[in-house]
Amino acid sequence: MGTLVITSRSEEPFMDRYEAGMALGNRLLNSADESTVVLGIPRGGVIVARGIARILGADLDIVLTRRMGAPDNPELTIGALSEDGQLFLDAGLSMRAGVDEAYIEQEKAYQMSVILQMAGRYRKVRPKIPLEGRTVVITDEGAADGSTLQASLWAVRKERPARLIVAVPVGSIDALMGLADDADETIALKVPPVLRSVGRFYVRFEKTTNEEVVEALRTSAQGSA
Repeated sequence: MGTLVITSRSEEPFMDRYEAGMALGNRLLNSADESTVVLGIPRGGVIVARGIARILGADLDIVLTRRMGAPDNPELTIGALSEDGQLFLDAGLSMRAGVDEAYIEQEKAYQMSVILQMAGRYRKVRPKIPLEGRTVVITDEGAADGSTLQASLWAVRKERPARLIVAVPVGSIDALMGLADDADETIALKVPPVLRSVGRFYVRFEKTTNEEVVEALRTSAQGSA
C-alpha cells in the first residue's frame, strides 16, 4: 500500500475545477520532478489536471481508460480497458459476480468504441505522451467511489511509470484507501466524513464541454512545443 495523504477535512468549496487543480499543484510540489506528466480523466478531470500542470510546469495529457462494471451491478468495477486495447480483469471478482466470456467480449467492444471516439477527438490535438520511467499524476474532479480512477491506475501501471500518484480535490475515505493499494502516493485535499456529492465542493460545477478539453490540450501542447 502506498502513502495516503489527507490535507484537510474542511468542506469549504473550491471556486471551480481549475482552482482546485492549482491547489493540488501546490500540494504536489515536493512530489513532482522534471519528468512529471499530469493525466486528467475526461472531461472534468482534464480541467483539474490543467491547474496542476500549470503549477508544476508539467506536461498535460489525458488517460483514456474505461472501467467495466458487472452485468447486474454496473457500479461494481470488475476490470478496465486501456486505450491500446489491453483488458485488465479482476478474475476473482468477475467469477464471484457471475461474469461470463460473452459478457466480457460484448462490454469490451462497447467500451473500446467509446475510447476510439474520444481518441479521435482528443489525440489529434495532443498525441499520447509515453509514460515509461516518468512520474505520473492521475487526477479527476473527485473520487466518490474511485472506480474510474482505479481503472486508470490499472492501465497506467502497465506502462511502467517510475512513480504513480493519484491526486484529487475531494474524495471519500473508502475510495482513497482503495486507490492507495495501487498508487505509490494518494493525495486528497478534502475528505468529508460522508461524501454525498462531489459537485457540492465546487461553487461552479457546470458540465465540462469537449471544446474545453480540446482547448486545455491544445494550450498544453503549444506550451510544450
